[in-house]
Amino acid sequence: QVPLVESGGGSVQDGESLTLSCSPIRTRLNRYCFAWFRQVPGRDREAVATIDSAGYKIYSETAKGRFSISKDSDKNLLYLKMNKPKTNDSKPYYCAKVEFQHNFPHPSRCNQERSGYTVWGQGTQVTVSS
Repeated sequence: QVPLVESGGGSVQDGESLTLSCSPIRTRLNRYCFAWFRQVPGRDREAVATIDSAGYKIYSETAKGRFSISKDSDKNLLYLKMNKPKTNDSKPYYCAKVEFQHNFPHPSRCNQERSGYTVWGQGTQVTVSS
């Protein structure tokens, strides 16, 4: 499958908003999940937000109320809008995708674990300065 490509990372000041993008998001199958993960030092990647083919979204506790995941099929882009990120949000961020032939295999529709995704991007670094 075609790997994903993230963009939009960079350095921002505490209080500035930032939007990450990921492409391409066209899928072969009608049932799928897209996710944004971030790498925590010394730990596995943690899910920040997921969105499925019906538009259902799940956010981590740290992202809830601050970040927003969305997709634009016409533009072939997945977004993560980071509203006023904090210094501890400074991490590499990765987008990921998985498609399903049949029903969602996970009870919450989109898996919140790294192992649930088959296609990844190389990541984009976000650095927030105080």
